[in-house]
Amino acid sequence: RERPMVLCCAGATKDMGKMLGGEEEKDPDAQKKEEERQEALRQQEEERKAKHARMEAEREKVRQQIRDKYGLKKKEEKEAEEKAALEQPCEGSLTRPKKAIPAGCGDEEEEEEESILDTVLKYLPGPLQDMFKK
Repeated sequence: RERPMVLCCAGATKDMGKMLGGEEEKDPDAQKKEEERQEALRQQEEERKAKHARMEAEREKVRQQIRDKYGLKKKEEKEAEEKAALEQPCEGSLTRPKKAIPAGCGDEEEEEEESILDTVLKYLPGPLQDMFKK
């Protein structure tokens, strides 16, 4: 048996008019309702943020109690102490900054080398001294 095709158009005429380019019916209070809805959303968001801030403050209080109990430090405090320790040169460290060489020190090394050579030449036999002096 075949059923006849039945089209139901009771509520479709208003929607069809919009689709074909007709004017929408405008609600005069639509803007006011939208503003109220936006305000309600903002208020909910503020309440949510306040709730999360309170919860995080409570968590931080518990964390601090644990740190105090076991003598632990925050990550930021550890990093700050390590950085300060690196900046302070410690005596005998391999990484301490080199001291500046005073003026005239480079000349003395050459003179010391000559004086060492002269000292060695004094202990050599005469013929060898003559060879090195030339």
